[in-house]
Amino acid sequence: MGELLPKPPTLVPKIGLVEVGMPTRILIADDNALVRRALRVLIETNEDWKVCAEAVNGRDAVAKAFELRPDLIVMDFLMPMLNGIQAAREIGKEAPTPPMLLYTMFLTSQLAEEARAAGFEAAICKDSSGELMAGIRALLRHESFFPPLAALV
Repeated sequence: MGELLPKPPTLVPKIGLVEVGMPTRILIADDNALVRRALRVLIETNEDWKVCAEAVNGRDAVAKAFELRPDLIVMDFLMPMLNGIQAAREIGKEAPTPPMLLYTMFLTSQLAEEARAAGFEAAICKDSSGELMAGIRALLRHESFFPPLAALV
């Protein structure tokens, strides 16, 4: 008689970046604990999104991105050890790179261009929390989300 073969694993279909039925795992990186807490609360108002970790500086963001493989990263620009641009470049050395959104108080046209060159697919000012949600949704649809350069200094 033939031997019994193990049943192959069930494959879970994927839509966009995440498995169907699984929440989108988002890494947030900001050196300010109050900002991280506010981001977590805001992001998790969407039941399909879950903050998988919080990074307190750029080097921590790189380590957690490599360790946890989040579906998306929301990262500040001004952080200790590595700024958001430097951290994004480090994360970009590893493939596949999750979509990254720069979330900063100091968004200028020059910074938006640097962010795009470093691998960010979105850049948003911290004073527009409504745009944060729209930016995350855009990235999950594989779209970029940058403000018009004319609107920036």
